[in-house]
Amino acid sequence: MKKIFKIFSFSTLAMILLIVTSCSDDDNGPTTPPEQPMDELNIVETAQGENALNSLVAALLKADESAANDLVAALSDENSTFTVLAPTNDAFTDLLARLDGFDSLDDFNSEQLQNLLATILTYHVVSGAAVASGDLTADQSVTTLEGGALTVSLDGGVFFTDAAGEAAEVITPDVMTTNGIVHIIDKVLLPQAALDALQDVLLVSITDLAIATSTLSNLVAALQAADGDLPTVLAGDGPFTVFAPTDDAFTAFLEANDFADLSEVPVDVLTQVLLNHVVNGTNLSTDLSTGYISTLSTAGAGGNNLSMLVDVADVVTLNGVSEVTAPDNKAINGVVHIVDAVIGLPNIVDHAVANSDLSSLVGLLTADNNTTFTDLLSSTDTDFTVFAPVNMAFDGFTSENEIDNILSNHVVVGTAALSGDLVTGYDITTAATNADGDNISLYVNTDDGVRLNGVSSVAAADIVATNGVIHAVDGVIDIPTVVTFAAANPDFSTLVAALTELTPDTDFVGILSRTSGGNGDGIDPPFTIFAPTNTALEAQDAIPDFFELEAVLLHHVVAGANIRSEDLTPDGTTPATTLEGDGITITLPGTDSNIADLTDGSGNSDIGIIAVDVQAGNGVIHVVDKVLVPDTTN
Repeated sequence: MKKIFKIFSFSTLAMILLIVTSCSDDDNGPTTPPEQPMDELNIVETAQGENALNSLVAALLKADESAANDLVAALSDENSTFTVLAPTNDAFTDLLARLDGFDSLDDFNSEQLQNLLATILTYHVVSGAAVASGDLTADQSVTTLEGGALTVSLDGGVFFTDAAGEAAEVITPDVMTTNGIVHIIDKVLLPQAALDALQDVLLVSITDLAIATSTLSNLVAALQAADGDLPTVLAGDGPFTVFAPTDDAFTAFLEANDFADLSEVPVDVLTQVLLNHVVNGTNLSTDLSTGYISTLSTAGAGGNNLSMLVDVADVVTLNGVSEVTAPDNKAINGVVHIVDAVIGLPNIVDHAVANSDLSSLVGLLTADNNTTFTDLLSSTDTDFTVFAPVNMAFDGFTSENEIDNILSNHVVVGTAALSGDLVTGYDITTAATNADGDNISLYVNTDDGVRLNGVSSVAAADIVATNGVIHAVDGVIDIPTVVTFAAANPDFSTLVAALTELTPDTDFVGILSRTSGGNGDGIDPPFTIFAPTNTALEAQDAIPDFFELEAVLLHHVVAGANIRSEDLTPDGTTPATTLEGDGITITLPGTDSNIADLTDGSGNSDIGIIAVDVQAGNGVIHVVDKVLVPDTTN
C-alpha cells in the first residue's frame, strides 16, 4: 500500500473516523448543513454529504479495517490534491452482484479482502492534481494512485475504461472540494490486480464465460457461425440460463447428423439448435424442477418457442438426451450449466418418448413394432395437436373399440393448437374415422380449463414441438357415440334430461349408444340426430298434450344412415324417415343464416339447421333451432 496513507497521526485518523462513521447508509441520512457550502468540505466530507455515495463511504471504512490502510485520513488531507472518481450506491450494488458469494461490503471480512478493496478504491484516485472534466482529452491515459491506468473517452459523454474494458460514465462532473475534485460515476472500475485476485468469483457475461472455458470452444465457434447477434445477445442484460454442450457433445452431434464440421450445418438450423439451449431467467440447479420450460428457439410449430423437458428425478436431464455435468456456473447475466450432449430440435415423438409419464401411451403406439403412429407424428408435412393421456389415465380403462382407433382419436391433423387457440365447440377433427371413413369430431369445452368430450381434461398444456403441440390429458378419449356428444355439451342439457329423466320407459341412452346392429328391433346404427338446443326446447310450448314426449324425441332420429351435409342433394331436397315413422325433408341451401332448412312431420318448414356434421363413431349430429313435431293426424 502507498506510504502516503501512513503520514497521519493516530489522533487525526480517530477524528476523521468519528466524522465519517456518523453518516448513514440510508439515502435519507444526514446531508451537508446549509451553512457549510459543498466547496468548503474535503473529499471525505463531500462523500458523507451525498446520499448517493453512502456505499463509497462504507467501502472506505471497510478497507480501513485493515491496519495497512488509512484511506479516510488520506482523502481528508488538506495538504494534498486529488481527483476522485466516486461510484454511486447502485454501482457498488452492481459490483456485488458480479461477485459470487458477496452479498454486501461486510463480506470483505478479512485483512486480505480489505486490502483488495483498498486496491479497487485507490484505482479511482489520481493524486497531485484536481482535473476538471473539461480538461480531459479523448484517448487520454490516466495513471491512478493504485498504479494502473484508465483510458478517457469523450464519445457521447465522459467515460473512463478500466483494465477489464468496462467503461464508467461520469454522471455528475466537477464536484469541487477543499482538497480536490470529485466526478461521480455509474460503475466501480477494476484494476488488473483486482481482476487477477477475483478471477474465481468475478462474474463475467455468459459469452465471456464460454470463451474462458476450454471445454466450450466448439460452443463459442457455433455461436459465431450461427446468427451473428447471438454472442452479443448472451453478453446482454438477460438474465439467461444456458445449457452449454461440451466440445465432445458437439463432435458427437456433428457425427450423428453427417456433418463434417460446423460450416456444413445450415445457419438457420444451427441458430435454432443453439437457442434451444437457452431459457429466460436465472435458473440455478436448486431452482430446477421436473416439468417443461420454454426455450428461446422459435423452431416450434407456428413459430412458437420450443418446449424443453427438465427431469430432476436422478440427475438433471433435458429432453431425455442431455445430462447436466457441471451445474451453476454463474455469470453476471445468468447461469451456465454444462451438459454432455447437444439438445436437438424435438418433434412430437421425441417429446413423448422423453416424458416418463407418457410411457404407457408410447408403449401402445409402438406395440408389436408398429411404426404407423411414430411415422405419422414425426412427419414435417403438416402440424399436429396431440392430446396425450398420462400413464394413470390408462388405469382401469376398457373399451370394445380398436386401440389404434382410440389412439387416433387423440390426434388432430393440420393444426398446432395451443391452449389459447382452443375454443368451445366442434371445430377440431381428429385423425380417427368411422365405418364410412368420416373423421370423428372432438368436443372441446373451455369454460373451466379444457375438457374433451366431457371425459378428459388437459393437465399439462402447450408442450411445443417442431411439428405440433402436445397437451397431456388425464383421461383416455374413447370413440364417442352420439350420446357422448349430447352429454358433453351443456347446450344440450335439456335434451339429455328429456332423453333420460323425462322418458324413463324408453332406453334412449342404450339405443343411441349402439355401435352395431343385431338387436332384433330394427333400430340399428348409424344414427343421424337432429339435436335441438336448450333454447329451442325451452321455446317449444305447442306440442299437443296427447303426444308423448318419446314420439317427439324419436322424430329427431334417423336410423341406419349417417347423413352428413355433403350427402344432401345440392340445391334441392333430401327426404328421410325418422324412428317415429314420419318423414322429414332437408332443403339445401338454407334461408338466411341457416346451413339448411328442415320440414318436420307436421309440415313446419321454418326449422333451421345451424350446425352440421358433429361426427361420432355411431352416427352424426346436426343442431337445429326448433323442435321437430311429428304428424298429429296419423
